[in-house]
Amino acid sequence: MADVTGSFDDEHFLRRALELARQSIGLTSPNPNVGAVIVNRDGVIVGEGFYTYDGLRHAEVIAIDRAGENATGGTLYVNLEPCSHLGRTGPCAGAIVAAGISRVAASMKDPNPLVSGKGFDLLRQAGVAVSVGLLEAEAKSLNESFAKYIHHRIPLVTLKAAMTLDGKIAPPPQRNQKNGATANWITGEPARVHVQQLRHQSDAILVGVGTILADDPLLTDRTGKLRRRPLLRVILDSRLRLPLESRVVQTAKDDVIVLCSLAEEKKKKKLQKLGVRVEQIPIGTTDGRPDMAGIVGYLGELEIASILFEGGAHVNWAALASGVVDKVFLYYAPKILGGTDSVPFADGAGFRSLRDAPCIKSLSIHRFGEDFAVEGYLRDPYESVSVDGGSHCSPE
Repeated sequence: MADVTGSFDDEHFLRRALELARQSIGLTSPNPNVGAVIVNRDGVIVGEGFYTYDGLRHAEVIAIDRAGENATGGTLYVNLEPCSHLGRTGPCAGAIVAAGISRVAASMKDPNPLVSGKGFDLLRQAGVAVSVGLLEAEAKSLNESFAKYIHHRIPLVTLKAAMTLDGKIAPPPQRNQKNGATANWITGEPARVHVQQLRHQSDAILVGVGTILADDPLLTDRTGKLRRRPLLRVILDSRLRLPLESRVVQTAKDDVIVLCSLAEEKKKKKLQKLGVRVEQIPIGTTDGRPDMAGIVGYLGELEIASILFEGGAHVNWAALASGVVDKVFLYYAPKILGGTDSVPFADGAGFRSLRDAPCIKSLSIHRFGEDFAVEGYLRDPYESVSVDGGSHCSPE
């Protein structure tokens, strides 16, 4: 691979390619988000585009078509390596060569094993200059769920929670109010708006039935942005306690799946009639925890490339203990609940030593008004590791 080279103009145009790629969020899964910009010899943008799954044509091809003859001798800027294989569409690398483009500047290599450097090789063999690596971190962040899915055929799992500074996600259960009452909101509006962005960039959201019983949430993507597929709402409910009158059931349009191990046939049929899918799978383990690895694997079979775990406490612990969590996005409000009856972030046996505790790496801190959030990774989505992996902190 060529060394990272480029100028301020390269960064400027690659940022535009990333901006275009972000416009495709929600429209490409399980494929990647890609934006492309073609600039002529005078430094003028003559064509650009971004990929959507239903639109079929890749970003590079859209930009080439829009540029027409102006693409000849120009530079193509793209956030992801152009493909070199025949899939749902023809190879982009060949289209780039045919268009007479003289140079390609890309942010990163494609994590897809079918491509992974082969696109760059094809371009270089055809005499196209290639530079790779500028804005790589941003490009990798944008397509981390694709990277995880293309290697393992299981979704990237993000564990999200909102809590007080002392790690409580709710007051004592008897004080809870339902239907989204403001008394239940730990964080402020800016943080809650951002949660909707996380939902929009996810294929599915997962909660335990306890969250439904306590809060009666909708679990929907309320950004108002277009999606290729509706946000899949997944509920872990071993004994099928999901109320027929709950808002998630009443708004179901084949976008709700209930995973259970025991299902009373009459209740199952009532839920199915209301548009809820009920799947009886072995969701429990010998120690009583949900079989999170099995659940994540099942969702991967549905081409779910990313899933947001939104809890509660039992689900949070089961997810962490099972090792399926890839990253966390934890919101904190400047409040302290205290007390032994308040609901903790993760309610379970806990890790018995610091050596066993998952270690969160590559931390980022985000501010949302008076609140803040910690974003970090338990494993690198770009590493070909087992789902049972994850990193652990070494004791000092």
